[in-house]
Amino acid sequence: MKMKDICATERPREKMLGKGAAALSEAELLAVLLRSGTREIGVVDLANRLLVLAEGSLVKLFSMSYADMKAVSGIGPEKACSVMAACELGRRFLEEEARVSKTPLTTARRVYELMIPSMKGMDHEELWVLFLNKNNRLLGKECLSSGGMDTTVIDNRMVMQACLQRGATSILLVHNHPSGDPKPSHDDIKRTEALRKACSAFGVGLLDHVIVSDDCFWSFADDRLYGA
Repeated sequence: MKMKDICATERPREKMLGKGAAALSEAELLAVLLRSGTREIGVVDLANRLLVLAEGSLVKLFSMSYADMKAVSGIGPEKACSVMAACELGRRFLEEEARVSKTPLTTARRVYELMIPSMKGMDHEELWVLFLNKNNRLLGKECLSSGGMDTTVIDNRMVMQACLQRGATSILLVHNHPSGDPKPSHDDIKRTEALRKACSAFGVGLLDHVIVSDDCFWSFADDRLYGA
């Protein structure tokens, strides 16, 4: 349906101005970002095609690249960049919200809540280190490794170097399992123990290794699986 065929007050932009963004469907919100359709289809239909490509999942939409989006006829660089920029703003908003609390990072759930905004929906593994002071407050975090679908590398020397540079007294290790199952593999267990020994040699505490998936996580410290 072309925009001219939609009642003026029900067009996405006018509807947003009149009723607020919360009144719009996901397709209508995307239509506001896309701004226009093509000669063949209207902007709302174009937005729906993009959602179909994402299988109706905002998680998958957030992780789409330009190469993914251009599979939809009518999505070029300008439209793709608008959607990708909005998704990145949303991701950073969640990260900022997670950082607001000054509560010490003493539980695996707090670690999960801090990291899941930037790791949710990933199709590859990433390894992050959270650097803490003596009160277990966050000094900073750093991605030290980005791997394939089912593997990432823990470079103990790199972790120790980064830790000493930041003056951290303890660290938390976080990585994701794109498969959806956060239970540790044999290699995860072996590498975690090797890092724990390296930390001990430098007087640094490895408080936990949290493996996250989209809706659950595993804590080495608690040796158990949690639901989100």
